Amino acid sequence: MKKQLLTLGFLSSIAAFGQTFTDNFDSYTAGQKLCPQSGGAWTTWSNAPGGNEDVLVSGADAVSGSNSLYFSTSSQNGGPVDLVRNFGVLNTGQFDMDFNIKVETGKAGYFNFQRNATIGQVWAMDCFFNDNGTITINNQNGLNFTGASYPQNTWFNFHIAINFNTNNWEVFIDNVSVGSFSNPINQIASIDIFPTDQNAPYSCGYFIDDFHTVITPYTLPSVNAAVNGLSFDQGMLAGNAVTPKVVVRNLGTTPITSFELDVDYNGNNIHQSVTGLNLASLATTTVTMTGTLTLTGTSMPMVATVSNVNNAGADMDANDDELSIDLSPLTPAAGKMVVGEEGTGTWCQWCPRGAVFMDMMEEKYSNYWAGIAVHNGDPMVVTTYDDGIGGLVSGYPSALVDRMSVIDPSEMEADFLTRVQVAPKASIENGATWNATTRELKVSTSATFLSSATNSYKLGIVLTEDEVTGTGSGYSQSNAYANNAAGPMGGFESLPNPVPAAQMVYDHVARAIAPSFTGAANSFPATVNTGETHTITATFIIPASWDETKIHIVGLLFNPQGKIDNAGKATITEAVTNGFVAGTDVTAGLNDLDQIDDLVQVYPNPATTTVSVSLQIKEQSEVSVSVTDIAGKEISSKNYGQLNGASVITINTSNTPAGVYFVNVKMNNAVTQKKVIIQ
Repeated sequence: MKKQLLTLGFLSSIAAFGQTFTDNFDSYTAGQKLCPQSGGAWTTWSNAPGGNEDVLVSGADAVSGSNSLYFSTSSQNGGPVDLVRNFGVLNTGQFDMDFNIKVETGKAGYFNFQRNATIGQVWAMDCFFNDNGTITINNQNGLNFTGASYPQNTWFNFHIAINFNTNNWEVFIDNVSVGSFSNPINQIASIDIFPTDQNAPYSCGYFIDDFHTVITPYTLPSVNAAVNGLSFDQGMLAGNAVTPKVVVRNLGTTPITSFELDVDYNGNNIHQSVTGLNLASLATTTVTMTGTLTLTGTSMPMVATVSNVNNAGADMDANDDELSIDLSPLTPAAGKMVVGEEGTGTWCQWCPRGAVFMDMMEEKYSNYWAGIAVHNGDPMVVTTYDDGIGGLVSGYPSALVDRMSVIDPSEMEADFLTRVQVAPKASIENGATWNATTRELKVSTSATFLSSATNSYKLGIVLTEDEVTGTGSGYSQSNAYANNAAGPMGGFESLPNPVPAAQMVYDHVARAIAPSFTGAANSFPATVNTGETHTITATFIIPASWDETKIHIVGLLFNPQGKIDNAGKATITEAVTNGFVAGTDVTAGLNDLDQIDDLVQVYPNPATTTVSVSLQIKEQSEVSVSVTDIAGKEISSKNYGQLNGASVITINTSNTPAGVYFVNVKMNNAVTQKKVIIQ
């Protein structure tokens, strides 16, 4: 039943005389919709009480009394139940919410906080009770809280305590704190309880009982600065030097013009004076500290403190002058580098998400991460690589971390943090020689074994390039996030659909792979002893259109199951400094057409009215192009004479029936074939 109460001592963190709401659902009729019985206490996402989004009161299970609410779905998209409780916009003071919840075995639960009074604009927080008994709390603005667990198929109490003044969000399970975090979106207006599961097979089933909230308002004093956030862009790995960012909020009525900041960690301090401000009441400013702190492998707090506000000493509320966050950095395995391969394409409207998360991983973990964007159906395709990735993924964008399970690119960080702790079989180093005149790049990738192995392990070499640009529609990026249609996504929400080629810069682009997607079969002898070093080499002629200063050499070590055990990453300059090491040449005898960038690329794919054939020809060659159907019947054929360098041939397919076709390109005596789908 619904009650409006004033209570004392709900929990020790809640001030007296808060605005309290309690509903244990026992005064309602089981089997009937909740909202019409609640007297306006509950509504739905579409504000349609009693409709499809409303939930039935359940008499099947309860903690207290006889009734509870039951939420379930087997739909990948969740719902249709979408229950909402409005709080009013809250961004100061204290908010506490708890409820009892029972998540059925093998199923999941979920709720979110909406930031604004208008629902559906910004998700302040998503909370997933995963089907493996763990809790994930996140949002698209950088919040990522994991590691907490809950008892499955058992009633337990979930409680979140939010201090908006200090931006401290703390989670309790059965009255025991399981962690706290700062939220980049430090405001809520409602809770939305919506059955959905982020993991296949998308089975959600959970009961909720004894829902309880307390809102404790805050009265602004005259002068008060609060530390409202503490973070850093670098990853949570021991040894990382991080640059703290401190959010300071004016929780007074008088504008703030200056203050002092201190950040303390592991006995080290960064101090900074901030002046020249005119920070209005309730406004925030973010200060990037001019110094770094090196993370350790020991759990300890990092503390930010604001002082001397407006050059007048202490402010009028000392309770929000300090924010402490508990850090538990992971310790990477010695010599470890993790590889993230992303299946992407300029035709793919959701692939901007992959680009954003690949860039994020590079920014946070560059010393331990090698990102490779494997393009499909656009001018940046490396067919051998694309075919290999295409056999492992079922859609785009997709990602593989060390070629483990297929995931969405937004999930790469979690897999990375697991893999970076796994000790590698061998350390990897890349060497090179570079001839700027002939543009010949000779690469050596060496594996020094940290434990014994067999010849079931393999080595491979990949070249990637950053800041790739191009002209023509093939380089324009399809963008489902345009006009903020699907929420924020690293700036793509402010770009059009498609993003014109002139505005696109592509990073981590796979340019070549040698000798194959799975590595060199004879990389090692039958028995490899600890301490032995073995090397493969490859020779590449870098096209003039590539920028050698933006190229990375990525050496790969594959385990017997075809997963990536370890990697090494180097620029050409770094590899030349390391020195070229003689070894087994894995590019000897390879067809020159397949050696670099496949030289021939066909796009768009699928196509409609035209197909473009992009050529990168290293030596003047006689070129002819034909199109055949799946039965081998020739549809068209033309000899283009002697060509050299970069060329684009356009084939008119406006009158070609829909189906699967092959574009056959002959250069002198070498022939390559590309499959294309005509829609």
